[in-house]
Amino acid sequence: MKSVTVQELAQQFNLEVLVGEDKLHRRITKPRTHRPGLEFIGYFDFFPMEHVQVLGKKEITYLHQLSHEQRRLRIGNIVKYHPPCFIVTSDQGGLQYLTQFCKEEGIPLLRTKEPTSTFIEKYDAYMIKALAPETAIHAVCVNIFGLGVLLRGKSGIGKSEIAHTLIGRGHRLVADDIVVLKKLGPDTLLGTHNQTNKEFLALRSVGLLNVVRLYGRKAFQEETRIALDIHLTEWEKDALNNELELETQTCDYMGVTIPSIEIQLQPGRDVVGLIEAAANNWYLQQQGYSAAEEFIQRLESDMEKKEKGAP
Repeated sequence: MKSVTVQELAQQFNLEVLVGEDKLHRRITKPRTHRPGLEFIGYFDFFPMEHVQVLGKKEITYLHQLSHEQRRLRIGNIVKYHPPCFIVTSDQGGLQYLTQFCKEEGIPLLRTKEPTSTFIEKYDAYMIKALAPETAIHAVCVNIFGLGVLLRGKSGIGKSEIAHTLIGRGHRLVADDIVVLKKLGPDTLLGTHNQTNKEFLALRSVGLLNVVRLYGRKAFQEETRIALDIHLTEWEKDALNNELELETQTCDYMGVTIPSIEIQLQPGRDVVGLIEAAANNWYLQQQGYSAAEEFIQRLESDMEKKEKGAP
C-alpha cells in the first residue's frame, strides 16, 4: 500500500513540528483529512482513525472553553486511537494541553499558518496524487491543445520523433518512453514522468535531448489528464482505413476507460497533422458533435428525398 510519512508531509507544507520529532516516520495511507467534531462529544461509530486529524479555529476554540478535566476526556478519547498526526491550522496558540496529550501518546503535533479551508484543499489535492494507484507503460505522453494524449506503438515505430515534431508545433512533452499513469478517480487518469526521464526526449540517431534547455519551459509539462489514446501501427496494404466508426473504440488503464484510435504510419503521411485533428475532433465530440453522425443523417435525408420524388 502506498503511503506518505509525516515527515514528508511536514516538508511539503512547511509545517512546524510542536511535538513528536522522533515520530515523524509514521505513515499516512488515507488521502483526505478529518476534522474531529462529533468525536469530541463521544461519538466514534464512524471515526476515520487512519486519517490526519485537522484542528481548525472551530475545534481549538471549543477545546479552549472546556475545563482541564473535560479536555483530558475529550482529547483523550481521540488520541487513544493513535491517528497518524494532528495538524493545527491558522497558527493558533495556547496548545499546552494538546501538546501534553500528544506527547504522552507519541503522536506528532504539527502547525501551519494557513487557514483551515486553504490547507485542507492543498492537502487533499497533494495526497490524492501521492497515494493514487499507478502503473507505468511504454509510451510517449504529450499535451496537445491542452489535451493529454498517449502515443503507443512498438519500439522504433517513431513515437519520440512524432513527439519532437509536436513540440516544434507548440505542444508539450510530458514523458518519453516510460509514462506513469495515476488513477485519481473512476474517470480520471493522470499522465506524468518517473522523475528520471523528466524533460528528456530520446531520438534515434541524435541522442538524448533536454527539451526545456533546447526549446524553453513551454516545451514541457509536469502532468496532464489523459483523454485520448493513439496506437501507432505499421501501414497495412489494402486495409480499410476510412470506414465510418460510429462506436468509439476504447482502451482501459486500471479501470479507467479512454477513447482510443489507431493511426497507420506510411512514408509521406502527415501523422502529426492527423494527431492534431484527432485531438480537435475529441473536443467536438465532448460538445456533442459527431461528423460521422451528421454525414449519415445527410445520406438518410437524401435517400428520403429521392424516395418521395420517385414515381
